[in-house]
Amino acid sequence: MPTTRSPLLLHALSLLLILAAFSGGALAQNPYFVTYDHHLEDEGDLETSFFTMVGLPRTGQRTYVAPLGEIEYGVRDWWTSSLYLEGQSTAGDSTIGTGWRFENRFRPLQTEHWINPVLYLEYESINEASRVQKEVVGNSAEFNERNEILRVEHAHELEGKLILSSDVHHWNVSENLIVEKNLSENEGLEFGYAIGIARPLAANPQSQCRLCRSRFVAGVEMYGGLGSTRAFGLSNTTHYLAPAISWKVSESSTLHFSPAVGITKGASPVLLRFGYSYEVESFRSKVSSLFHRRD
Repeated sequence: MPTTRSPLLLHALSLLLILAAFSGGALAQNPYFVTYDHHLEDEGDLETSFFTMVGLPRTGQRTYVAPLGEIEYGVRDWWTSSLYLEGQSTAGDSTIGTGWRFENRFRPLQTEHWINPVLYLEYESINEASRVQKEVVGNSAEFNERNEILRVEHAHELEGKLILSSDVHHWNVSENLIVEKNLSENEGLEFGYAIGIARPLAANPQSQCRLCRSRFVAGVEMYGGLGSTRAFGLSNTTHYLAPAISWKVSESSTLHFSPAVGITKGASPVLLRFGYSYEVESFRSKVSSLFHRRD
């Protein structure tokens, strides 16, 4: 019997698709945690981010905290690379490192279009204790085993995404189609999706007022698994609906927050996501100037 609460899931997904059809925005910093838009780092810029997810589990499971650190660099205007380090701490269990990820995003069309595609490729070297849920794919997972067992089960995974994103009248609408392959096991392909809609609370993002509405970007995203090549569909899959907001504290710093609500039986009831990002503009030029001064 399917474990998905199909009516609730389909209604939520339908609402996002309807909004996507009639919306669109130009945003400097979208609030999404899972969904990707088409905005890449400018060439030579560097951004460091630290994200933390707190999972409030179902009855009989333990609360966990999953930190994720990121260094993102604009290799070219059309190519952004990111390196991630992640860990996990479970109440009544232990704190461990869970691995690293190397991500690349490529934008084939340099000018703005009605729909802007981005190609995404990520290599993951993680163990089965990973809890960051940077994406949700495949079928529902059970988090019952102890970290000492999960940490020795290592996985090499390759993940691809087709990112479609539009900016119209201060709105952003983004859709991601996800395919993941575990290179360590013969599990076939796993599928997932993410949809996000966001906009700034007011225009004039250059305002110097830190608490003005123009400093805030709010939105909502929905993400979940779509099964695998062995069993494609919504049966026994995990899905979340998550309002999200970001606050541009300064020209370089941004805070993010998103409480995700599980809308299917296999999901955690609540995922609390927090984030902080700091951007260094013209990082490449600054490093180059520093070495030239030493010479």
